[in-house]
Amino acid sequence: MTNRIADISRRQAAIVAGVGLLLMAILAPFAEFSVRQGLIVPGDAATTAHNIMANEGLFRMAICIYLIVAVLDVVVAWALYVFLKPANKSLSLLAAWFRVVYAGILAVVLLNFVIALQLLSGADYLSAFGTDQVYAQAMLFLNAFSDGWNIGLAIFGLHLLILGYLVFKLSGYMPKILGVLVMIAGLGYLIDSFGKLLSPTYDANIALFTFIGEVLLIFWLFFKGTRIPDQSTEEG
Repeated sequence: MTNRIADISRRQAAIVAGVGLLLMAILAPFAEFSVRQGLIVPGDAATTAHNIMANEGLFRMAICIYLIVAVLDVVVAWALYVFLKPANKSLSLLAAWFRVVYAGILAVVLLNFVIALQLLSGADYLSAFGTDQVYAQAMLFLNAFSDGWNIGLAIFGLHLLILGYLVFKLSGYMPKILGVLVMIAGLGYLIDSFGKLLSPTYDANIALFTFIGEVLLIFWLFFKGTRIPDQSTEEG
């Protein structure tokens, strides 16, 4: 006789997704605003290099945080798939894949931070390059991280569009306005990402004003999602 492990319930999936999203909401802003934007000065390779070398531990911490966020994104993608599968299994799977791809892109572009850190490490083999050359190369890799992540955020925007639609479809117990706000958040990421790709002078940051749907989704998962009927998800 074989023992069958019970599948995760939708209530448990809501808890996992809520916890994962909350952790990311705490970790990602610290790495992004306190470390990346706090240390990297656009167009000034020398100042940026000095900032990173003077705060190497903090910069390494940011790399670890971004990696943790990428892992959490995969976990959240799985949990949201389980939770939203009753709305539309195929679209829920597609939304999950978009988030997984975004997480993969984030993990890959983190290599640019690691390489930049190696360039600024002062290793003997770097003596073949002048100081300004090393700083310029480090800045190139730091910018490559931003460009790569920007592409990833376009994929993330597509994830939110589908996610918002699924929330809208589950209006029987999820408010339709929440689905609309999540889709608006997705549009914000898409506009910013394509704006930066199409124009090097694009400096708007619409996502900073459209992210409210993501925040409200976290609260809903914690306070409402955990109260839905605790049924097995093995069907379908």
